[in-house]
Amino acid sequence: MRSRVSAYAIAATQGQLLLTQLSDASPVFAPGLWHLPGGGIDPGEQPRETLERELYEETGLELFDARLVDARTYTACRLGVSWNLVGLFYIVELKPGPLVVTKADDSTCAVTWMPLYGLEESVLSPAAIDALGMIRREGYTSCPPSEPSR
Repeated sequence: MRSRVSAYAIAATQGQLLLTQLSDASPVFAPGLWHLPGGGIDPGEQPRETLERELYEETGLELFDARLVDARTYTACRLGVSWNLVGLFYIVELKPGPLVVTKADDSTCAVTWMPLYGLEESVLSPAAIDALGMIRREGYTSCPPSEPSR
């Protein structure tokens, strides 16, 4: 079994949640699911540094502020590898900018703002489902997106 610690960004505002779509290169969760921006913490990297790097790679946006709000564990099996994942969840504020996946051929193939209410859990990763529950329970919001989807 492989272990991994990941840092995830919860960016929710104006009734929308920032989500990334997992590609075929996703190592842990199934491709096609909508997931939170973020990912594995590299050796020697601090969680906030991971958030900054992953947010830019997966969304093109820069981190303004982050606050740790929760941690969860997951088990998954993908491509014959069993995973034990620890996810650190941060409520984030982002600097304005256009959405774009800046790191091609990685685990993210798309990024968008999605309406918070009416999201089907069947299209979300386990981490995104948990984040949605955190938002609904605690009413977390962050700075407004510069270009919300319509």
